[in-house]
Amino acid sequence: MSTENLDWIEVGHVDDLPEGRVRTVTARTTSICLVHFDGQWAAMDNHCPHQRGPLGEGTIEKGVEGACWVRCPWHGWDFDPLTGKPPGGGVKDHGQKMFPVDIRDGAIFVGIEPEPERVRTVSDVMVETMTNWGVQSVFGMVGHSNLGLADSIRLSVIDKKLKYYGIRHEGAAAFAASAYGKLTGKPAACLTIAGPGATNLMTGLWDAKVDRAPVLALTGQVQTQVFGPGAFQDIDLSSAFQAVSKFSQTVLTTSKHAELMSLACKNALVEQDVAHLIFPDDVQTVPSDKKAATPAGRVAGYQVTPAQSDIDASVEMINAAKRPVIIVGHGAYGARDEIMAFAEKIGAPVLTTFKAKGLVPDTHPNAGGVLGRSGTPIASWFMTLADTIIVLGASFSNHTGISPKRNMIQVDYDRMQLGKFGKVKVPVWGEIGAFCAAAGPRFEANAEADNQVTELAERWQMWRDEKHRRLAEDIGKGIHSFAVFDALGQLAPDDAIFAVDVGNNTYSFGRYLETKSNQRVLMSGYLGSIGFSFPAALGAWAATQDLDDMKGRKVISISGDGGFGQYPMDFTTAVKYGMDITHVLLHNGELGKISKEQRSGEWPVWETNLQNPSFAAFARLCGGHGTKVTEASEITGAIKEALAHDGPALVEIMTDADLV
Repeated sequence: MSTENLDWIEVGHVDDLPEGRVRTVTARTTSICLVHFDGQWAAMDNHCPHQRGPLGEGTIEKGVEGACWVRCPWHGWDFDPLTGKPPGGGVKDHGQKMFPVDIRDGAIFVGIEPEPERVRTVSDVMVETMTNWGVQSVFGMVGHSNLGLADSIRLSVIDKKLKYYGIRHEGAAAFAASAYGKLTGKPAACLTIAGPGATNLMTGLWDAKVDRAPVLALTGQVQTQVFGPGAFQDIDLSSAFQAVSKFSQTVLTTSKHAELMSLACKNALVEQDVAHLIFPDDVQTVPSDKKAATPAGRVAGYQVTPAQSDIDASVEMINAAKRPVIIVGHGAYGARDEIMAFAEKIGAPVLTTFKAKGLVPDTHPNAGGVLGRSGTPIASWFMTLADTIIVLGASFSNHTGISPKRNMIQVDYDRMQLGKFGKVKVPVWGEIGAFCAAAGPRFEANAEADNQVTELAERWQMWRDEKHRRLAEDIGKGIHSFAVFDALGQLAPDDAIFAVDVGNNTYSFGRYLETKSNQRVLMSGYLGSIGFSFPAALGAWAATQDLDDMKGRKVISISGDGGFGQYPMDFTTAVKYGMDITHVLLHNGELGKISKEQRSGEWPVWETNLQNPSFAAFARLCGGHGTKVTEASEITGAIKEALAHDGPALVEIMTDADLV
């Protein structure tokens, strides 16, 4: 073998590999089986020609005729240790590719050909198309069936077109992407391998689907040649993702690759849903000279102006009302300014669903707080006395409890949401901002209408007095949750992003924390999945790095001990990437909400107790900031310190499960 024009790469030292052994080494990106046999050194292609088994993880063994062979650890194929030739003939007759070896002062060098120019691949085309559509962040786990796709993502990260976050569990990746979509209206991607990696996405993807958040799921798959018979990690991903995704397709060698990725991105954006692409292992690295696609000429404007007849009917109802109330849901976030101007014009309280908490800050004179199970007596009061209800972008969840016994105007950009759970007096199809802009100027106050804004201020004072009286309920079994959320509400920045979990902590957050200014709240709404909050905080923090209007915003996640226990190791993900996240953990030693439900249903309380570590100590062991709070007087200082920490911080607060 000519050694001219080779690159000589150091791969180890002679003391690293005993006589009679083999080892996998890497020269640049070339995987090599290094051999020390019979006093000599040899290097051969590390991939067995059968199924690319790693020869460097095999052994040197004697054959039936006394000869010694390097044996593949996967299926027992044999090769001469020094020449790479197989025994006998047949399909293996060509032998393994060999590389020259040179020993220099005990260092082992292997000669390899100069690195060829990288060949553009199908994955390159699709990743470039994905970034052209505005995808900026990928959460995932690199593995054996997505390596070609992962390499294209790697190059895009180097080119600063993407950011990649390697998570510890694929479920966390899906929740992070879901939260990113809820916060921004734009999709992030999640990357997994075939089989269990793909199926681990399901809960987070269902969260995105039912809450209408755009997400792009990219799953590896086994090679096309072994589809169907039941190869290792081969499951029918098309069927598995059929229900959870609006769009799901397998990428084939004959696909129009740029068009396929464009369709996936468009479905995620336009439908606000999950789009899924399946990448067989062998297709990912197929050469391609095709250009990437862009969204130009593929997406139209989406402003839908309500019909004039619907505006007329709505104005007539509103002008006749004595106690109109506005209820806003998560679908109204894009029209926040228009809604507030409209509410001020007609003098109506604005109640929010729990998912829309923060859309109207509780400091606003027209704010009425959250309605429903996680809500306040203020919202309940105004709902009870309302004679006309204007519902903007809400989905009528049974947890919200919008009364069907009132004159109702419902406005939504999705026609299927109108009257979904029963008829309303005036269903209005259109953008919420357009409705407010059209109806507001035509308002003429009813002379008999009540002054509800003054009444709101009175009701807020009554509720604040009641909340502080509840602190006297402390009986020494832990801190009252109001003490936690009272302090957090005062200390959180005006533009903080809250990611909340499921359980008693969530109900207390909805009831007690008063939002202000431009704060946002993210939650697992219709799915109600425990474990959502911390992975969601990862996604929210990524959004603060990607989008100008999110930059510099503080991310605060909130959970109980049960919720944080779902994905605790992704605290190390936050540490690895320096994510500035503060996690407030209410530790009561049980699944408190379930205990309460068992008691309410007259069941024995059973198997809701939890065996926990010190979460503050855990956070410190992971490399973050951790503080444990056992007295209410310590809460303010601990939260201040955590918010000031530049990086992931956890405040563990020992609370009473019954004081919620």
